[in-house]
Amino acid sequence: MKRRRLWVPALMSLSLIATAACSNGADPSTAASAAGGDKVKIKFYSYNLATAGQKEGTQKLIDEFKAANPNIDVEGIPVLSQDINAKVQADIVAGSPPDVAQLVFDGLDFAVNNFNAKPLEDIVPADELKKNFEGFSPNGLKLGQLNGKTYGLPFTFSTPVLFYNAKLFKDAGLDPEKPPATWAEVKEDALQIAKKTGAAGVHIAGATGNDWIIQALIGSNGGKVLSADRKKIQFGEPEAVDAIKMWQDLVVSGAHSKMNDSEVVEAMSQGKVGMLLFTSALQSSFLKAAQAGGWELKAAPMPSFSSKPTTPVNSGSALFILSGDKKKQQAAWEFLKFVTGNRGYTIITSEIGYLPLRPALVEDPQYLKDWVTKNPLVKPNLKQLEKLQPWLSYPGQNWRQIETILLDSVQKSILSSGDITPIMQDAQKRAQALMP
Repeated sequence: MKRRRLWVPALMSLSLIATAACSNGADPSTAASAAGGDKVKIKFYSYNLATAGQKEGTQKLIDEFKAANPNIDVEGIPVLSQDINAKVQADIVAGSPPDVAQLVFDGLDFAVNNFNAKPLEDIVPADELKKNFEGFSPNGLKLGQLNGKTYGLPFTFSTPVLFYNAKLFKDAGLDPEKPPATWAEVKEDALQIAKKTGAAGVHIAGATGNDWIIQALIGSNGGKVLSADRKKIQFGEPEAVDAIKMWQDLVVSGAHSKMNDSEVVEAMSQGKVGMLLFTSALQSSFLKAAQAGGWELKAAPMPSFSSKPTTPVNSGSALFILSGDKKKQQAAWEFLKFVTGNRGYTIITSEIGYLPLRPALVEDPQYLKDWVTKNPLVKPNLKQLEKLQPWLSYPGQNWRQIETILLDSVQKSILSSGDITPIMQDAQKRAQALMP
């Protein structure tokens, strides 16, 4: 996704073969022969392969799958996240689309209607699909569905987590065992951290890049960005506006940093930020930075608006089958089964840093139990799966422009000291004009 500005220019960022082949109870010989006797090659576009810190784990997924399925050759092709939709579209026009593409959820509607993504229900027998979905997070599974069919199988996945620096909490006279649970408490603690330590109190990431955190904030205040019938933009309505007013108040009061998202990640790594609401996928890198810098990283769920229930929204991606060739479709399905299976999610969680969308794995000593014991910070993230809300995709050809209008209006609002209602209402009006 193309990065935009906030305050200054921003960036944002062969073992166990038998087990691998048998993830979710699949028989190795069945898996190896599923695509037929001839060798089948599929192209896989992945932005994880183009991301530092995620490439090695993603390549391991591919290598283990190929070792267990010698008649299926997966060619992993790295594509930057901000370029992947454009590349898929260009390659479709050129007649050489990828067979599988890793795409983020805000482009779901566009992928279904423009990339000719194949619903799994049209490729996989119903009983096989049902069996494979057993143990998958129901809330997670819904994220790749549109009009009652599964077009994208959720893959790499995170939710907004409140990371915080326990040392700064102690230095400010706060109890690190009692992190703030509401945004009012966040403001109070952040102001105290800033006053007592000189560090930045809090930063909410997400005003640049994609709108998933903005959607989570608005939903947690009872608002919506899009109506249930997917016809009306609603981010200028009172509940949505009030959620952004809270963010604005944090900035105006001095509780919130004035760094951009890229800068605040670096500052957090250096132990100079009290709290940061951002993707849980940063946990591994923050843990390494904390150990090197002599401070302790802790994590808490996304704060609430008073007593209202939070509605965490996911970031991350799903895998879409785009090939029209039947053999390649079957080979692609075998690949999807593996990377979102027991062994696949063990690698994804422990070596890449995303959530396991098969929650039972965290209690299974064969897979993630020992890792979770050593990495308890993943628990708030796992708990948020229970009340997860989908990252909504805007319909039509102008979905990206609509998302950009929301992002730009939020940036303008949180930098404003006046009433932001006209800003958000104007954004809603302009976005509505772009709806199909």
